[in-house]
Amino acid sequence: MDTFDFIVVGAGSAGCVVAERLTAGQGGTVLLLEAGGTDRRFWIRTPIGYGKTFDDPRVNWKYRSEPDPQTGARQAYYPRGKVLGGSSSINAMVWCRGLPADYDDWGQAGNPGWNAASAWAAFAALERRKADSGAISGSGPLWVESRAGDHHPITRHFMAGAQQAGFAVIDDLNADPCEGVAPYVINTRGGRRWSSADAFLRPALRRANLVLRTGALIDRVIIEQGRATGVRYARGGQWLEARARREVIVCAGAIGSPAILMRSGIGPADMLRDAGIAVRVANAAVGANLQDHLGLDYHYKANRPTLNQQLGTRAGQVAAGIRYLLNRTGPLSLSMNQIGGLVRSTPQAARPDIQLYFNPISYSRGTAGKKQLTRPDPWAGFIIGFNACRPTSQGHVAICASDPQTPPRIVPNYLTTLRDHADVIAAARVIERLARTPAVRAITLAPNGFTPEGADDAAILDDFRARSGTVHHLCGTCRMAPVDRGGVVDAQLRVHGVAGLRVIDASIFPNITSANTHAPTVMTAWRGAEIILTSLYGAS
Repeated sequence: MDTFDFIVVGAGSAGCVVAERLTAGQGGTVLLLEAGGTDRRFWIRTPIGYGKTFDDPRVNWKYRSEPDPQTGARQAYYPRGKVLGGSSSINAMVWCRGLPADYDDWGQAGNPGWNAASAWAAFAALERRKADSGAISGSGPLWVESRAGDHHPITRHFMAGAQQAGFAVIDDLNADPCEGVAPYVINTRGGRRWSSADAFLRPALRRANLVLRTGALIDRVIIEQGRATGVRYARGGQWLEARARREVIVCAGAIGSPAILMRSGIGPADMLRDAGIAVRVANAAVGANLQDHLGLDYHYKANRPTLNQQLGTRAGQVAAGIRYLLNRTGPLSLSMNQIGGLVRSTPQAARPDIQLYFNPISYSRGTAGKKQLTRPDPWAGFIIGFNACRPTSQGHVAICASDPQTPPRIVPNYLTTLRDHADVIAAARVIERLARTPAVRAITLAPNGFTPEGADDAAILDDFRARSGTVHHLCGTCRMAPVDRGGVVDAQLRVHGVAGLRVIDASIFPNITSANTHAPTVMTAWRGAEIILTSLYGAS
């Protein structure tokens, strides 16, 4: 039987960070377990390749929700990374910290020490930023690049339109106050994806005190006399156990982490009994408080070439591929989310309440058998999209059986509050205002499908129910808060009711942040590792 000081479950966006920080700390031994395999794949390393990994079961859990009544009984599709680097290996790479007030809200949820100041200090420590000029700032391990020089020329029209619509045009969405429209910065280094595995895991693997095991499907945490003492997992057709002298740290994400806790006997009592699991700690908050950003794209035909002409034809694809292979530039080196921002729907809004996206490409989605396909349209086009920053609807995650190979049940409960309805309509009106600016009208041939221009509120909401989709920002299912306020972990990220067990990933968010959740997840893991080292050894 293997014994280590720490066992980290999940080598994803958070787990790679935790493993690196712990092995660089006081010399303890760490076992890192990952259900997936290698990230050494061309379409993972190539930034635009996230479209190829979107439906690839070799690197993707491919979760689906239950049919959702508020969105036409549709099932949301949730790609989650099942690979080294986790979802940071298959996401769209946008690095957006969110608003400082998001983290003050975390502290106000009953979590001393969590606030904007502590979050911003962690971001500053872990980031290494490269500007368009090539200037580098910061000395952290995670590269964040501005690639605006490679953006399609049509994006300048959106920037001009944002300014004409009354929004600030800024250089950096990650600089306080983080409000306005700007080119998105992304997690790449020299034109290649720079995931948590690249930034944190690979340096840590050079240390003798880290052991990585891939292909390890976690069954449960072993709990003895109220303390987590190890994990049980399947690997290579065998059931194995590993023991932890100090702690087990679950970093399996907003779907995986609550499922592991539930299989370990921590969760809603009735649900555990129905699944045939002995109740060790009854806590109805495990799996509850699921939050996500629900977004929508409006499509427009353009009167000039867009990326459709580069990526939608064989000749354009070959030219883009050659450019990328020769010097790691061009559309293959980027995310499709090139321009965006955090803006207020009205001047009266207390803080930015809408996230915007402008993509210099338009596409259609379809299926071939069970495979989902995304293809550029055969005409020039672009997309303006949005999601409300702080949705108030909450869903839940539950297990249906004790078998770890049985996917959990995901109930999103989208659009179940009137506040969320109002936010959708307000955001659509912002898109309407942008589409009518002279700068955006100058590139628009015609709307392609439903757009909000001239539509009434009811039509906007009906269209949103019919077409909206997840922005893949699931969080909150192991909420950080006191137990009497719906918490699963405390401010030290310790699971209520079990010693030696923590959860560190997006599942602990007390509330969803205002923008993309990858940056907050990495920050949470960085801070979480510091908390562990400080609590166990007195200094990080």
